[in-house]
Amino acid sequence: MATAQKITTFLMFQDGRAEEAMNFYTSLFSDGEIVAVKRYGADGPGAEGTVEYATFALAGAQLKCIDSPVKHEFDFTPSISLWVECDDADEQKRLHASLVDRGAELMPLDNYGFSARFTWVADRFGITWQLNLAE
Repeated sequence: MATAQKITTFLMFQDGRAEEAMNFYTSLFSDGEIVAVKRYGADGPGAEGTVEYATFALAGAQLKCIDSPVKHEFDFTPSISLWVECDDADEQKRLHASLVDRGAELMPLDNYGFSARFTWVADRFGITWQLNLAE
């Protein structure tokens, strides 16, 4: 019997970008899928049709996200990032190119001692990703 994932990454988007982010992230991984989406209705508190609560899966891990109906003075920070163990250099290059597009490179693809091939990028939504190629 499979057990539910006990700890799950939860992403709070502002300005109604949760669905755009889920679609982008699930397109990057061959097994990426949107598992469930609940949307705000006409009664609010969020904008009608935006994501009240959603679950999506990437590389076997489930993540959750929302579109916050409240505008906050904070956003994502590199202090928390998603770590990806890439299967090969081609996957790492593809993910790097897709994630850094309209984002930023925090650490260019290089040998940093702790890893012979590592890069850290911030995507267009402000989520940071550490892409490592295991030796």
